Amino acid sequence: NMKRNQDPKAEDIEKLMHRFPHLRIAYIDNIRINRAGASIYYSVLLKSDGRGNIQEVYRVRLPGNPVIGEGKPENQNHAMIFTRGEFLQTIDMNQEGYFEEALKMRNCLQEFAKREGPLPTTILGLREHIFTGSVSSLANYMALQEISFVTLGQRVLTRPLHIRLHYGHPDIFDKLFFITRGGISKSSKGINLSEDIFAGYNNVIRGGSVGFKEYLQVGKGRDVGMSQIYKFEAKLSQGAGEQSLSRDVYRMCHRLDFCRLLSFYYGGIGHYFANVLTVLTVYLVVYLMAVLALFDLERIGERVITPMGTIQMLLGGLGLLQTIPLFATLGVERGWFASVQEIALVFITGGPLHFMFHIQTKANYMTQTILVGGAIYRPTGRGFVTQHTPMDEQYRFFAASHLYLGVELAAGLILMGLYTDAEQYFGRTWSLWLASISFLASPFWFNPLTFDWNVVTNDYILWLRWIQGSSGGATKSWSMWWNEENAFYKKMPFTSKMFFMIKAALHLLVAQGIQRSNLFRSDMSLSNPLI
Repeated sequence: NMKRNQDPKAEDIEKLMHRFPHLRIAYIDNIRINRAGASIYYSVLLKSDGRGNIQEVYRVRLPGNPVIGEGKPENQNHAMIFTRGEFLQTIDMNQEGYFEEALKMRNCLQEFAKREGPLPTTILGLREHIFTGSVSSLANYMALQEISFVTLGQRVLTRPLHIRLHYGHPDIFDKLFFITRGGISKSSKGINLSEDIFAGYNNVIRGGSVGFKEYLQVGKGRDVGMSQIYKFEAKLSQGAGEQSLSRDVYRMCHRLDFCRLLSFYYGGIGHYFANVLTVLTVYLVVYLMAVLALFDLERIGERVITPMGTIQMLLGGLGLLQTIPLFATLGVERGWFASVQEIALVFITGGPLHFMFHIQTKANYMTQTILVGGAIYRPTGRGFVTQHTPMDEQYRFFAASHLYLGVELAAGLILMGLYTDAEQYFGRTWSLWLASISFLASPFWFNPLTFDWNVVTNDYILWLRWIQGSSGGATKSWSMWWNEENAFYKKMPFTSKMFFMIKAALHLLVAQGIQRSNLFRSDMSLSNPLI
């Protein structure tokens, strides 16, 4: 197909096979057998013959097209028949191996023979080293986030919690175990969007165990651009939403003991539910404070019922304690002074804005998937995206998920500030203002050349042209983008629509509070004591 479409990747693949004669490429070939469009599908293995030609090694006929969902997991499963040996290491395209690490593979394979517990080790997890951390501040945040999850989190999930699953690559599989149990990925469209973790579910349900060893590490390139990270987080969140509806999670939850069940929840879909509840709490607190101020309900008689700001400032500061495990890890690996420098740099460059922004990304897509479905695979590309993104493109990416909510929270906090009689406004609202500013400012703060005047004026012209456009698709017209962005409302069940009806009722309540206030008094003379 690539050759037929004159895709330059076909030539690149052939060059790689000629340069590395031990490399084998597996692909799915389809041959049309009549004019009606019927096709025969084959799994084909290719290699270089060493004389500048591509040679076919094997051709296995398939009963039909194996790609029923996304291509990646089915390609993994159909290529597995061509592999040799009893163990299989899955390596992503954005990963790299180090020669000195490859020397440890013999030791690594012995881990499968050790059998540390009552169940056989069927997946062996390895540590990842993120080598793209120096590309930009966003890349550094992602590298630190990977240290927290890929190293610290999985270390604890393995022992003592015994609930580590398969979260991606470069894990090593017991091939004989998995090839007789449905393969190393699941690929039904939609429900198996996060295809990797279903290998972990399948493994636990069928009696395997997962190990995690840190003496061997594999390099990994993480996303380095704002829109790439956004797509990546959206894909994971929608995948978590679909997981919560899957029969695999249902079976796991009915068979795990209580302690492992709690660990499984927090180490998987529970993290995304926690983000949903965090954003929902911020939303409700802003509206509750605004409504109390608008309807003059902040005190009962002489007793003030609004919390004091000092307590809230202390509770908000407790969130900083989550940096302690990362600080300790960096201190052990790089030295304590380097660890202090790294954590300080994260705060100076706006790291809290980034992490709060992506709490909302996870919450938005998790909620959307639970309410209306529509999870899709989002290819992030994983390239070195450090160029400027135009404002209209930023708006299309982030408006529905972040910008509208940021404006809504800011408006609620301003109304609360205008009408409140309680003291310590800043102490009570600083964390809420930080959330609002994060949703509004992060896409622009982390966009290269955002403050270059020529770039700003050019972006504004493009944005105006997009707002005023009426045809040409979502990238040329705001109205067409709006219709596409909100198309999911049409297929939403009534029970899900109740959520949005409650939001509309909150807006009506705030409008009623503003209307009954002194802003709408007819007497506007200077003698009016209410002014």
